[in-house]
Amino acid sequence: MKPGIHPPYRPVVFRDRAADYAFLTRSTATSDRTIDWPDGNTYPVIDVEISSASHPFYTGTARVLDTAGRVERFERRYGGRGAR
Repeated sequence: MKPGIHPPYRPVVFRDRAADYAFLTRSTATSDRTIDWPDGNTYPVIDVEISSASHPFYTGTARVLDTAGRVERFERRYGGRGAR
């Protein structure tokens, strides 16, 4: 890597306000706001709108679409047409 052209890679806290969830990771993202972490250090914090703690796919609240009904409707409309 060329020196001086890459942004600093440092610890950053990402916080999901909707789920009251935060995690510490490393990133090149920057922020003016900081947070005191339980390890006693102060880190920059970046607020995100959604994370694995609040996303419906990961929380198990995702809706299941009625794919069987859609397939049956498609077969009724177009099932007899064309070669198979």
